[in-house]
Amino acid sequence: MAAGERLICASSELVEGGLGVRFEVMRAGVGVPAFVVRYRGEPRAYVNRCAHVPVELDWQPGAFFDSSGLYLICAVHGALFAPETGHCLAGRCAGRGLEPLAVIERAGGVFLLETR
Repeated sequence: MAAGERLICASSELVEGGLGVRFEVMRAGVGVPAFVVRYRGEPRAYVNRCAHVPVELDWQPGAFFDSSGLYLICAVHGALFAPETGHCLAGRCAGRGLEPLAVIERAGGVFLLETR
């Protein structure tokens, strides 16, 4: 593992359109909730905060997708987000989206690419 990378989870933990894995990232010295899901074969990671109001998206730990498995959904008010970009597709987000996090998948693991 190279400097600036942190293992989030094993690749096998992420199923297409299924449960995500929660983890934390540091922002201004404070741990902030984040998550990674698999969509179209790729891991996609975001800060776990709705673009409308500062609440976590998942209604149960790791439940980030809507019932179709095609969109990320905020459990509080139902805003829908595109899993590949985090862009808000429907809801009160007014063009705002989720904050993306850089991840890479290799050697059977999903790694956060940490910026310093």
